[in-house]
Amino acid sequence: MIEKRKLTLKDIAKELGISVSTASRALKEHPDIAKDTIRLVKEYAEAHHYVPNFLAVNFRKSRTFNIGLIVPELVHHFFSTVISGAIDEAKKCGYNVLVSQSNDLLKDEIVACRTMLASSVDGLLISISNETLEGDHLSDFISEGKPVIQFDKITDQLDTPKVTVDDFEGAYHAVSHLIDQGYGRIAHLRGRENVKNAKERFEGYRKALSDHEMEFSDNWVKSCIAISEQEGFDFAKELMEGNNPPDAFFCITDLVALGVIKYLKGAGYQIPGQVGVMGFSNWKLAEVVSPGLSSVDQFGYEMGIKSMKLLIELIQNHDLENHETFEIKTKLIVRESSLKRQK
Repeated sequence: MIEKRKLTLKDIAKELGISVSTASRALKEHPDIAKDTIRLVKEYAEAHHYVPNFLAVNFRKSRTFNIGLIVPELVHHFFSTVISGAIDEAKKCGYNVLVSQSNDLLKDEIVACRTMLASSVDGLLISISNETLEGDHLSDFISEGKPVIQFDKITDQLDTPKVTVDDFEGAYHAVSHLIDQGYGRIAHLRGRENVKNAKERFEGYRKALSDHEMEFSDNWVKSCIAISEQEGFDFAKELMEGNNPPDAFFCITDLVALGVIKYLKGAGYQIPGQVGVMGFSNWKLAEVVSPGLSSVDQFGYEMGIKSMKLLIELIQNHDLENHETFEIKTKLIVRESSLKRQK
């Protein structure tokens, strides 16, 4: 006789079209959940003989003291600083950190998540890939009583705590600085349109132009897919050789900005003076490139500490109900590349 698979919280959530955390809170009659939802979940659970996994609910008394950490790229300066902060904080509390990368691909992220689950980590920190929109694979952790914290690149489709930077404000200050320096035709090499932090930076760019009554052109906005130096080079070449070239570039990352600088220097433009360039992330290389690259510091190390501290707190308090968002302020770092435009 084939044993029937046990109904899980994830099964209930999928069948009723709600999140795993909503299903969990409905079964506990949480006051934030609508009465109709509570009734629907409890009736379905009873009709299908749902038996709670008390080991998961109580976060298993035998913890592994291992925490999973997944980032898009290990060699990325920003993510390497996040990892350093997270590991330093974990060590203070007696936890080990298992690190993996998704290569910014959804399929690799799913494999990494499954590997972390198989390793019985006590919780997960993750910055999602550019291809991740909903994050159903992350709900597997929650259904097993393991908290998940999203940081930097996140999806609002999953109810978990989030640690982000103020991308909108960072972009706003960066573009406002370029305007203050006399640049008036500012292009934006943005990230993918469906990625939240890229959207926020684009909106900050638009708002700064609007508030300063500066020109905006759709032709000056280009979407990077790989977020690469080559894209920066290629888009700078396309725009500067067009009919209405910009006089400044605000880039989604420092790496894209380096591609812009490479093209501009090769084409004989003065940076700054003729063309200003602004990055985002404040990589270490921004200090050593010539000219020095102005950028927006995201404080990756501090983000790693904050994310890990919060995750360990959730593990120790057996808390799957916390869905707060914590925002870290950015800082504009001004170097030579964005200084005054020549009249």
